[in-house]
Amino acid sequence: MNIGHLIYIVAVFIFISGLYMMLSAKSYIRKIIGLGIFQNSILIFYVALGKARGGIAPIDVGSGVIYSSPVPHVLMLTAIVVGFATLCLGLALALRIEQEEYNDKQ
Repeated sequence: MNIGHLIYIVAVFIFISGLYMMLSAKSYIRKIIGLGIFQNSILIFYVALGKARGGIAPIDVGSGVIYSSPVPHVLMLTAIVVGFATLCLGLALALRIEQEEYNDKQ
């Protein structure tokens, strides 16, 4: 196994653990936290895909130089912001639902 592929194995492991947490949790809050773990594993995977071995930032123009693609990194920054906003909204809604269920029991 190539050590360069280790990040992909870690991303898949985090992906599976987040998916398991989403599917097996009874609480809405735990399901949403599992969704956050799930989203972060996908972000790790895509950022790892954008890095080229021996590549540099595409700032200086030269011939015969390997560049790392900045596009996956930029897209993942946007995905981080949207995912964080979605996670916060989901947690707020889940907390409100659980508070209402607790008040209905009493």
